[in-house]
Amino acid sequence: MQHRDPKSLIRISRENGEEDLGEPLDLGQRVRDLRKERDWTLERAAREVGLARSTLSKIENGQMSPTYDALKKLATGLNIPVPQLFTPPRNAQVTGRMVITASGAGGSHATATYEHELLAESLIRKQMLPYRARIRARDMEEFDGWVRHDGEEFLYVLTGIIRLYTEFYEPVEMRRGDSAYYDATMGHNVISLSPEDATILWVTSLV
Repeated sequence: MQHRDPKSLIRISRENGEEDLGEPLDLGQRVRDLRKERDWTLERAAREVGLARSTLSKIENGQMSPTYDALKKLATGLNIPVPQLFTPPRNAQVTGRMVITASGAGGSHATATYEHELLAESLIRKQMLPYRARIRARDMEEFDGWVRHDGEEFLYVLTGIIRLYTEFYEPVEMRRGDSAYYDATMGHNVISLSPEDATILWVTSLV
């Protein structure tokens, strides 16, 4: 069985999962697309956003870089936030991605303090990393310092009793059905208070 710390689980999940950033966004084309989505003529769009028709035409054709005031008028008239002018449209097609992980069939990665079972392991480009963990540790002295990593994290107690230690808060005793959501860049560790190893579900953001 391989021995990896929780940080490496994040790296494992991100392998081959880098997004293709694509070509830089063409603002003029983006404005034109937004106008056509609304079935507006150039004249109507100019009225709605409060710009001269010639100014809007030059923006769409890349002949003019809009001022910030013009960008605000465009966003207000199109009823979108300013950043959305620079955001490529999302693919509206439903991809229907799904993967099932049978009980006990997830990838196993153990450390001295935890035994992790990765869930949805075969799904690449995930935005969340879900895994079930068996908590072996019974004392904070068993950890080599705080665990820290990028993202936010959700913890849900499945069985047993745990104590959640965090860098900036008092330790919290948690039982089956209790949950916590926290900034994972803050140091955190979990121990089991039960005679048996407690089990928890962890979900870590990857974006």
